Amino acid sequence: MLLPRRPVPELRVPTIAHGEFDLAADAPEQFTLISFYRGLHCPVCLKYLRDLDSLIPEYERRGTKVIAISSDLHERAQDMASKVGTNLRFGYSLPLTVARQWGLYISSSRGKSSIKIEEPPLFSEPGVFLVRPDGTLYYSAVQTMPFARPLFSELLQAIDFAIVNDYPARGEYDGPL
Repeated sequence: MLLPRRPVPELRVPTIAHGEFDLAADAPEQFTLISFYRGLHCPVCLKYLRDLDSLIPEYERRGTKVIAISSDLHERAQDMASKVGTNLRFGYSLPLTVARQWGLYISSSRGKSSIKIEEPPLFSEPGVFLVRPDGTLYYSAVQTMPFARPLFSELLQAIDFAIVNDYPARGEYDGPL
């Protein structure tokens, strides 16, 4: 289990238009926001990532770099990126072993999704993470399902609060109970 204020696992993936993404070298002023998504087959992901894409300028104003990542291969990731918008970085080919290190749930294919796109044999379920420039976890939300995800507009408000109040990452305690 990942714990706030502790280092997150290494994360390196190719991107559609920005070379290789290496979390350790991303160098944001405040945070890197990572939105792990299920893949091209997921209509909920499409809507969710369109919302995120529209907010990229707001995240950038807050010193936060943003990337969406899936285990889809290049062609499927390119298709998703072309449907979403132009602001969002897209990483692809996330190894499922790395997804599991990040605490993401893994699902198996049920065939074609509701939008008639074949699901990969295995894929990760969604997760949203804020990582500090020093590589430690600040925030995470991991889902077992495609729905009921954190709202990116509310996360912006949380970042504002965290920055103004120097609010620490919470949930870090792992001692005896």
